[in-house]
Amino acid sequence: MLEKVKIQVGDSITIQKMVNTKDTALNYGSGKVDTLLATPSLVALMIEASVKAIDEKLPEGFVTVGTMAKIVHENPTILGATISVKVEVAKFDGQKITLDMMAYDEIGLVGKGTHERTIVNKEALQKKALERAEKIHNKNF
Repeated sequence: MLEKVKIQVGDSITIQKMVNTKDTALNYGSGKVDTLLATPSLVALMIEASVKAIDEKLPEGFVTVGTMAKIVHENPTILGATISVKVEVAKFDGQKITLDMMAYDEIGLVGKGTHERTIVNKEALQKKALERAEKIHNKNF
């Protein structure tokens, strides 16, 4: 089942994005600054890089889900700057993956953190979510 996973400690990927108005704190409701990269946008970019680094290496029918993220947003980044996010597999136990994440702009470090993802069967995950949704709908909890 998971024998086909080709994830190795040290695997890494770098993705880039130019900061635009959709990435600002004002857009996220997390502040009144309309010219700076919002922390939620930084976190989303880091998670996007993590998924790109891992999920394509999984057998069909499997995906990863995030279980923990710890991010420190160290320095401000302005509109128009390019953010480069590098994620690297730090640990892999066959199911749980721990990634180290670093984000930079043209000047230097923007943020860093750790992210954990777990490999799951997509169909089983969706079934569990539907069961929970049914309980909520029926208020059977």
